[in-house]
Amino acid sequence: MEHRALGKSGIQVSEIGFGAWAIGGDAWGPVEDSASLSAMERALDLGVTFIDTADVYGNGHSETLVAQIIKGRRDQIVVASKGGLMGHHRDPQQEPVYDRPEKIIAAFEASLRRLGTEYIDVYFDHIWWNAPRETEAFLTAFAQLKQEGRVRAVGVSTDDFAYVQQFNQGGTLDVVQLDYSLLNRKAEQDILPYCLEHGIGVVVRGPLSKGMLTGKFSPETRFPEGDVRHNWPQEAWYQTQLDQMEQLRVLSSANRSLGQLALQFVLNHPAVSVAIPGGKTPEQVEQNVQASIRPLLTEQDLRQIEIVTPGART
Repeated sequence: MEHRALGKSGIQVSEIGFGAWAIGGDAWGPVEDSASLSAMERALDLGVTFIDTADVYGNGHSETLVAQIIKGRRDQIVVASKGGLMGHHRDPQQEPVYDRPEKIIAAFEASLRRLGTEYIDVYFDHIWWNAPRETEAFLTAFAQLKQEGRVRAVGVSTDDFAYVQQFNQGGTLDVVQLDYSLLNRKAEQDILPYCLEHGIGVVVRGPLSKGMLTGKFSPETRFPEGDVRHNWPQEAWYQTQLDQMEQLRVLSSANRSLGQLALQFVLNHPAVSVAIPGGKTPEQVEQNVQASIRPLLTEQDLRQIEIVTPGART
């Protein structure tokens, strides 16, 4: 497993991490806690040192599962969590939910209790709103939590460049978490270059585009109720992306699956610190971790990718 610096934070992380949204059990179809724990255990065995969760994943259930894994080896694992969406009404006609630092600190402390730890390595504002008062409240809370030593680094989880700039207005933003993949290269236009310029670490969520980039879906695939992908087969873009998968499949081989190609693609960007694919089983984790090999991609690979899914890289 290769390791990278998380921007200017001083934290080192495995370049493949573990995304713990799916193990919350409320958004990705059926999942057994025993399998989730085995998946995380296997990830650590294979050199993964970065686990990303949030208070909204399974209404806190993901954090409680992560707590079981980090117990007794807390100093060996970089734990990231997020706050800002729990119970958020997102109604512009109502008062913001997280409009005061003390509310944010209360949410942070609730995450601490679920995680069974005295500190969180990376704490993100989980943005899905547009309220200046919340931005200021988070910045104030972040400063306090860092001063108290209860967080090592702070960041925002967003795909909005304006939010990133707002949170870095004092140059204190350590990390950005964003959606970036072979099928979504928008971040190459602004956020990734900005982070590279300012020494901001980048955590990539969605590197497998919710499983699409594993190449295992087809027009006949059906997703269960409660799965965030339930309506995908009825969407117009679904077949387009399936076609793109077939065009990219020529770059896979016995030694590199399509999913591993997708992970290597995001790791190939110089701004990226760590990719956090999800994993509900040890077998999925093993597939993900095997993407951490060198060389990542050849010039021929990149030329073919540019034909199929053109982006904004320079």
